[in-house]
Amino acid sequence: MSLEKILVSLKSLDTSSDYSVPTLWDSGEVSIKYVNPATYYTTAIENILSQPKAQLQPGTGGEWTKSSAIYNVFVRVTTAFDHNQDGKIEIEPSASGFRETGTFLKSIALLPYIKQLGASVVHLLPITSIGQDGNKGTLGSPYAIKNPYKIDENLSEPALKLGVEAEFKAFVDACHHLGLRVVTEFVFRTMSKDGDWIPEHPDWFYWINDRTPNRAPGTSDEQSYGNPIFSEEELKVIKAKVEEKSLNSLPEPHRVYKDMFVSTPTRVEMQNGRYVGTTADGKTCRIPGAFADWPPDDIQPPWNDVTYLKIFDHPDFNYIAYNTIRMYDERLENNAYANCTLWEKIIGIIPHYKKEYGIDGVMIDMGHALPSTLKQELISTARECDPDFAFWDENFKTTETGRKEGYNAVMGSIPFVGDKPNEFKGYINYLGQVGAPLPVFGTAENHNCPRNAARLGGGKTGMMYSKLVWSLCAVLPAVPFIHSGMEICETQPINTGLDFTPEEQKRYPSETLPLFSEYAYNWATANRFPTLNNYIRHILEVRAKYLDVIMCGIPGALFAIETENPKLLVIQREANGKKLLFAGNYNFENRESCSLWLDTNQSAAVDLFSEKSYRVENGSVWLTLEPGESVLFAL
Repeated sequence: MSLEKILVSLKSLDTSSDYSVPTLWDSGEVSIKYVNPATYYTTAIENILSQPKAQLQPGTGGEWTKSSAIYNVFVRVTTAFDHNQDGKIEIEPSASGFRETGTFLKSIALLPYIKQLGASVVHLLPITSIGQDGNKGTLGSPYAIKNPYKIDENLSEPALKLGVEAEFKAFVDACHHLGLRVVTEFVFRTMSKDGDWIPEHPDWFYWINDRTPNRAPGTSDEQSYGNPIFSEEELKVIKAKVEEKSLNSLPEPHRVYKDMFVSTPTRVEMQNGRYVGTTADGKTCRIPGAFADWPPDDIQPPWNDVTYLKIFDHPDFNYIAYNTIRMYDERLENNAYANCTLWEKIIGIIPHYKKEYGIDGVMIDMGHALPSTLKQELISTARECDPDFAFWDENFKTTETGRKEGYNAVMGSIPFVGDKPNEFKGYINYLGQVGAPLPVFGTAENHNCPRNAARLGGGKTGMMYSKLVWSLCAVLPAVPFIHSGMEICETQPINTGLDFTPEEQKRYPSETLPLFSEYAYNWATANRFPTLNNYIRHILEVRAKYLDVIMCGIPGALFAIETENPKLLVIQREANGKKLLFAGNYNFENRESCSLWLDTNQSAAVDLFSEKSYRVENGSVWLTLEPGESVLFAL
């Protein structure tokens, strides 16, 4: 029904054929073409509906995640395009009511493309409304959430006159018709500093004296607001106690810091775009910005567009610090101090999106930093609505604890080691020794990290690295994860949150990053490289045939093999009486060779990726790989 509403609206429009779109979206060719937008999107939706309704990936309790392949969409960016070809992305809609920034309607048209890549899940970065106070760039961060129950109106096409809710519902329905599940990302610990909940529930937030200045980046003035400053000795104690999981009587911030915070204001009003409160004793106060919560001496710049929610309301802990927002002091882990009405509101978010739109799962931003009781209520309440609902955690570690909490996958650490073969080998051996209770995401790039195609100097090397690391990730106990744009060798990072050098961060000022401002991928030329689409799909097809071996996460099912050639990364998978042997050449300039023991009596071994046959002598094969080439043998 929702897609039919979109069709009715599109067919009522009178638009002309001066709207350009990438041909890659619907034909596989790299170019642009001019279309009538109403006709183009009508045809796209009718083509989707003309197909038989596909089955969703099966799996109870969100365990369908393990057999999935994910395509990550940042709606505002992924389907942005210079439709009038004037050399820039307009923020405001055109006279005909169509946007150049990405929308749900354009994302619907992209779904057959996503499915053809081999994906079975669409993962959306936050789609909720965005605040204005302190935001960066021209559009603000999707993580600066104004109201988690409302969707960003800028993701709709005004021409349709249906509203963003109807368009998102149509997007989810289109995904389901094609057999694609939808996982949305949510933030439950923070909100924009002008969030809708602030005037309604000021007690859900921390407040500081309005006269307290913000601390300048790189300075250590304790009289100014910023992350609390601890001495070296205090930091040692804090880190030791946290490492020991001894969270009783954790060192608190200094008195000068705690005194910046005031009681909940009795009156709140908007003044010049920000909320200002007045306490019962007449103090003027404001909402403080957030900062990285761990480690306490983290040097990240402050996050001036968001603030932390007051998860616990304890009179002795009326301040923002590591021990109130992440490594919760044991005195807080008591239901008597839970900010109950806030918890109820947070717990209601997922059921709202399930009932209204039919989403299939959520990625929880910093889920491991939520109180365990709140986390359990979030998960159990969602699975009362849908027993098959999936939970993913933005956690770099795969742990048994995460599995027991109800998660189905975690981000993992591959983005930090993918371009460093020795470190990658160490990570592989670590997973092999301790096991992978939860699958990690099989990707070396995400919206916070450098792009694959920009690694190792970029250019042709970056393209070859993208292919190599994709094939390697595909044979790990990991869920293949395509960060949109990876397949066309995008080099522009979405954000510089992780694994960037100071020099790289200077090269990408925050106001120019796609996380904060308008940006479009180079769909029209695919960055002048052959697209990786066919390669991505082929690797996924090979992977699907050996899924029982690849997704086995028990200790001993994965290990790296040492060879006489350090340029080659060789790993073995073993499970259910089957073996796979992978080899990849991390030299992107020259061929590399080595002898590999296959432990077989056969006279030949066939590479599952290329279908090339290799001669086997005395159980070994002499392997010569081209720069960046990889092979996979079934033993």
